[in-house]
Amino acid sequence: MKQRSIGALEVSIVGLGCNNFGGRVDKDGVSSLFTACLDNGINFFDTADVYGNGASEELLGDAVRANRDEVFIATKFGLRGMDPGVTGGSTEWIRSAVDLSLRRLGTDWIDLYQIHTPDSAVHESETLGALNDLVVAGKIREIGCSNYDAELLDNSLDISERESFAAYSTIQNRYSLLHREPESEVLEVCGDRKVGFLPYFPLESGLLTGKVGESGPLPGTRLAEWPADRLDLFLSDSKIATVKRLENWVNLRGRTLLELAFSWLLMNPSVPSVIAGATSVEQLLSNARAADWVLSDIEMAEVNDILTDVPSRRSGE
Repeated sequence: MKQRSIGALEVSIVGLGCNNFGGRVDKDGVSSLFTACLDNGINFFDTADVYGNGASEELLGDAVRANRDEVFIATKFGLRGMDPGVTGGSTEWIRSAVDLSLRRLGTDWIDLYQIHTPDSAVHESETLGALNDLVVAGKIREIGCSNYDAELLDNSLDISERESFAAYSTIQNRYSLLHREPESEVLEVCGDRKVGFLPYFPLESGLLTGKVGESGPLPGTRLAEWPADRLDLFLSDSKIATVKRLENWVNLRGRTLLELAFSWLLMNPSVPSVIAGATSVEQLLSNARAADWVLSDIEMAEVNDILTDVPSRRSGE
């Protein structure tokens, strides 16, 4: 599998999201998924201290222990319950959170340590200073942020430059064929300032896997298990109609919606890896194969026309 850079790291262009570890995937399942990752060139694993209430980090740590030097672990902090008066981006919590994650992961270092969400209670310089201390101490190699807007990301990079702190190598925000909000500003900052963009929800929680029809999610799928208020984040009549048009387009080319979802994101040079969860080896292998398609300029134009619903281009007028 091809690799791209995150700071000084070289990671596979398909990564494994570990949010299901300790929930829908047990220890044996994690072991099977990890073996399949190594066999298929996937070396990038993304978790968080909140996934499975810490169980995801523990199971991932157990699985990778014998191959720690061959893999890259990303985890996040800042959403777990903290002591009264302590917030996720504070120096106090960062110092505590990293040691807890290192212990659960059973490792001496974390390759990419990401703040899960901005902390408005502390100045960004405090967060960056604490993260820089961890880099200097060798506990983490690269730092990243998640759910930052373009202004906060840009300001954070300015602080790092001014204070000679380690700078964010990545930002992890929602981005997919159906959710293109980052294109308006955040991706421009990423391109200008050499920050890798890691999309989360690249498959829109199953909407881009072909498992959602006009009547809704198929039984047994992740979306079918969610309450209505959460479904509203992903499902709408317009999105389902767009998926149908995309399915028709890929079917004419002997491709799948899954292949398009991965490959379209990877056409952006700011995206080093597409991270998606998997609950079975079969799903993992499908994800790994999906990134092989390099879309032509004409194909990209046709897809973008479908996404923006421009009838004149699609009809040849």
